[in-house]
Amino acid sequence: MVQAPDNKRRNGLTYADAGVDIDAGNAMVEAIKPLVRATRRPGADAEIGGFGGLFDLKAVGYRDPVLVAANDGVGTKLKVAIESGIHHTVGIDLVAMSVNDLVVQGAEPLFFLDYFATGKLEPGVAVEVVRGIAEGCKDAGCALIGGETAEMPGMYADGDYDLAGFAVGAVERGDILPKRSAIAEGDVLLGLASSGVHSNGFSLVRKIVERAGLDWQAPAPFAPDEKLGAALLAPTRIYVKPLLASLKAAPGAIKALAHITGGGFTDNIPRVLPETLAASVDLDAVKPPPVFGWLSQAGGVPEREMLRTFNCGIGMIALVAPDAADQVMAALAAAGAPATRIGEIVHRDGEPVVYRGALAL
Repeated sequence: MVQAPDNKRRNGLTYADAGVDIDAGNAMVEAIKPLVRATRRPGADAEIGGFGGLFDLKAVGYRDPVLVAANDGVGTKLKVAIESGIHHTVGIDLVAMSVNDLVVQGAEPLFFLDYFATGKLEPGVAVEVVRGIAEGCKDAGCALIGGETAEMPGMYADGDYDLAGFAVGAVERGDILPKRSAIAEGDVLLGLASSGVHSNGFSLVRKIVERAGLDWQAPAPFAPDEKLGAALLAPTRIYVKPLLASLKAAPGAIKALAHITGGGFTDNIPRVLPETLAASVDLDAVKPPPVFGWLSQAGGVPEREMLRTFNCGIGMIALVAPDAADQVMAALAAAGAPATRIGEIVHRDGEPVVYRGALAL
């Protein structure tokens, strides 16, 4: 076999020459290990770095469990994070979007995995993102058991990255939500407050900011003491612990839960309703935070479009029997998530969600 001359070998390419820095990736894994370790819970106590994450379902103590899985991203809210240089909150959003979808089925989130993709890995940015992911996992009571970091030169513009998250939970077979057959006319809609825009509608948010000619470092028109980027990056509220506590404190009282994400009230509430029933929402009872008033006014966004694009101040809705409403509200308040009555279930004559009153935008 003829070997190439040494000078040709010296001119050969390496993976680093192609834009992928394996050493930087390894350094990042070492940097995030303490963050991941802080999310340990019964069933998950292994270190990251293996080929797969392990979870011992038996250690959790379920008798007849059904696994529930969800995955999601953060959407174009990432552009606000990238352009404003604030990276630690979108990790919380990433966890929230999946675990909130698990708890609406009555499931306890058990573990979470993330996927971080970028053109050139900047370990400092990636560690900040994972710091937020770990914080979200602790808030949700689930373990961060693994993930993937992909450095893909040419796929992303300089400084850009994308995120995806995957969560798995469990629920006892008899406790799966929604209980559609139990939902009846007169049931009460309880709304749990959002922390802001959460992680939906940011393509419209960014268009409104562009039209208003504002910079992410400018004072937020709806919160002058904060910079606009930081104010809009308020992380998605995680409802897991208050809802699980309420489901335990008032067994059978909550018939369904609806996570108000993309599609707003209009598209998300019908996902848990029988075909013969509708939700009548009292908009006078909904108190949108100032950010929604600004978005509506600065963008000229009509009320119905607001209701189908944003959460408008309500990030989660619980459907409960009228005689159980006070008990559930007390349990939610005790768990740190006070709720407001925002409507009731009625016979469906047309649309699955009907509105009365008006948003205070």
